Amino acid sequence: MPRSTSYHEKLIQDLQDPLEAAAYIEVVLEEGDAKMLSKALKNIIEARGGVDRLSAQVKELYNKLDQMLLEKGEIEFYSLNSLLDALGLHLAVTVKP
Repeated sequence: MPRSTSYHEKLIQDLQDPLEAAAYIEVVLEEGDAKMLSKALKNIIEARGGVDRLSAQVKELYNKLDQMLLEKGEIEFYSLNSLLDALGLHLAVTVKP
């Protein structure tokens, strides 16, 4: 009998695709939940090979963002933008439907 894939395993596999990772972050940002954003960033980093594969500068950015989310429940836009850039993603502005 074939082994089924867990939700988390499937999510990490899907997030290896930059388009999937971008859509995932977009949905999480629309929700406005700081804890969910922290988890989403962790998932994307895991999909990219884990925090150990990040450069020292990107690790520092990630740790700074994670700390802000834990302490304040909010982050600095430019810190998020820098981390997303390092992960091969960027923020975009669109017209609301």
